[in-house]
Amino acid sequence: MLSKKVSKPGETGVWIAVLASGEEAKTSLLAIAREQGIESASFVALGAFEKAVIAYFDWPAKAYQPIPVDRQVEVISLVGDIVPDEKGTPSLHAHVVLGLPDGSTRGGHLMEGHVRPTLEITITETPAHLTRRKHPELGVALIEG
Repeated sequence: MLSKKVSKPGETGVWIAVLASGEEAKTSLLAIAREQGIESASFVALGAFEKAVIAYFDWPAKAYQPIPVDRQVEVISLVGDIVPDEKGTPSLHAHVVLGLPDGSTRGGHLMEGHVRPTLEITITETPAHLTRRKHPELGVALIEG
């Protein structure tokens, strides 16, 4: 994993990260946030995964239903945010659109994505000091100001 801050002092913090084959996207993004001292940020990425697990939030069950994608796919779009949870630990929320070989797509909440050959990420610090708090009645953690 390569990451570099590309913004100048006094500007909004912007980092470019490039993940290599075999790295897991969510784990790597959280590691970058910890290493670079990024408290809150949004990110966008593109590249490819050798396999992934996405999910659909089943509202009546209040739980994510996993959808394994066990094949090479293009990461057409990966967007999300990093916000500390109630304990101050960085937490990540991401949605992804994956391109299949026939041009069809699969999309949903990113549970895990294993990079092959690369994933290029732009991380932009957000100035607000936010927190993600678990709402048991909803089954999800939501951002609060």
